[in-house]
Amino acid sequence: MNQIDMTSLLLLLMAALGIFSNNMPITVAMIVLLLLRVLHIQFMFPWLEKYGLTIGIIVLTIGVMTPVASGKLSLQTLLSSFFNWKSILAIGVGMLVAWLGGRGAALMGNQPTIVAGLLIVTVLGVAFFRGVPVGPLIAAGILSLLIGKM
Repeated sequence: MNQIDMTSLLLLLMAALGIFSNNMPITVAMIVLLLLRVLHIQFMFPWLEKYGLTIGIIVLTIGVMTPVASGKLSLQTLLSSFFNWKSILAIGVGMLVAWLGGRGAALMGNQPTIVAGLLIVTVLGVAFFRGVPVGPLIAAGILSLLIGKM
């Protein structure tokens, strides 16, 4: 008799949440992970654990910097951002979030059991609140401040 594969069931449930909440990135990510399990190519998991975050950050950075590369944001516009209080505030917040993300990445690498629940709940938050799945890094960074670990 076959046992229920709880991990695959969880991935399927998360994909369903992505569909239900109209969140394509969550849906696609869960289906890709589920397919890797179903097709028995789990040998990819260690590679994805090691490099997936870096690849994701590279793709995210490309997306964010495309307006600069395409010329939609001129050098003058970028330089003027240092003279507007809202832009200066945005720069400060961006630096804080980048710092928290760095702490979060370190915590996730050093203490994976602490943040296991954090990852699942963040995916749920992305699905229900139309967030972006960079939340685990920031949340882990805040958690590292609260528990005093890095």
